[in-house]
Amino acid sequence: MSTSEDLEELPGVGPATAEKLKDNGFDGYQGIAVASPGELSNTADIGESSAADIIQAAREAADIGGFETGATVLERREQIGKLTWSVSEVDDLLGGGIETQSITEVYGEFGAGKSQVTHQISVTVQLPAEHGGLEGSAIFVDSEDTFRPERIDQMVRGLDDDVLEDTMVLHGIVEEAGDADAGDEELLEALVESVLDKIHVAKAFNSNHQILLAEKAQEIASESQDDDFPVRLLCVDSLTAHFRAEYVGRGELADRQQKLNKHLHDLMRVGDLNNTAVVVTNQVAANPDSFFGDPTQPIGGNILGHTSTFRIYLRKSKGNKRIVKLVDAPNLPDGEAVMRVEEGGLMDE
Repeated sequence: MSTSEDLEELPGVGPATAEKLKDNGFDGYQGIAVASPGELSNTADIGESSAADIIQAAREAADIGGFETGATVLERREQIGKLTWSVSEVDDLLGGGIETQSITEVYGEFGAGKSQVTHQISVTVQLPAEHGGLEGSAIFVDSEDTFRPERIDQMVRGLDDDVLEDTMVLHGIVEEAGDADAGDEELLEALVESVLDKIHVAKAFNSNHQILLAEKAQEIASESQDDDFPVRLLCVDSLTAHFRAEYVGRGELADRQQKLNKHLHDLMRVGDLNNTAVVVTNQVAANPDSFFGDPTQPIGGNILGHTSTFRIYLRKSKGNKRIVKLVDAPNLPDGEAVMRVEEGGLMDE
């Protein structure tokens, strides 16, 4: 991670400007290079012309902004991680799991299991790589008062014994695999506490606060990259609840969409700069003009549709079954999978 002294090497950046940039999450050349002049101008209290010069210098220093070959892109994509849902059929549908450096949108009606997904992946992101985890921590932005530590407890205990034992070693609960025992209540309680300790939770009280938390998430993720458990997951549950409540009517639609667009790009930057998976849940509305098929549609319009890399639709089925439908992905065919929501978490059908 670059320090404020490194930033002072950029033309027009003195100690005070460097400190302002760092306080707002711009602690390296790459973050500055992908910012807009207006954004940097507001952050550091400098003119847009000076901000543009700083951005250009950062792009040259970070070697950003040029073209590259497809082979180079392929090599870079090999760094992308895949995060398991702990449901093999869903992981297969997603080509191995949720991708880092991407925004995955999960939408569905109330009770479809959206919050169950965010809780489950907040656990699985902390698993060893051989069990589909990313050996990282999670940030959970809660706008609907959905986060429940008790549910995390249940999901940790619902993991397979071999996964539990290997995770105990990873979290430092025991030193060697031979010392781990999935049936030992004292070890289980220590593991649950360790998992909860690695989930950074913040409740968003309105849309402005939610946007501020996304900026704070970038700061936390950046500072964690040298830790034993760097931030590898950012969940926002739900992305659109406050925007939907605060911007009512067609007259405010343009303002809502503009604000939502900026928020999504802040989230995208967290994923790109920190190799983090970004998962957002979304509410739905019923289309009254639909006479055939499923009238359920995600809200957020085309802005959310274009920004989300993967779109997943959850819908209820019989009992505890849920249908997981991949609606949109750049490199995967559409398809469906079935999972069950049980006390121990998300399970195979």
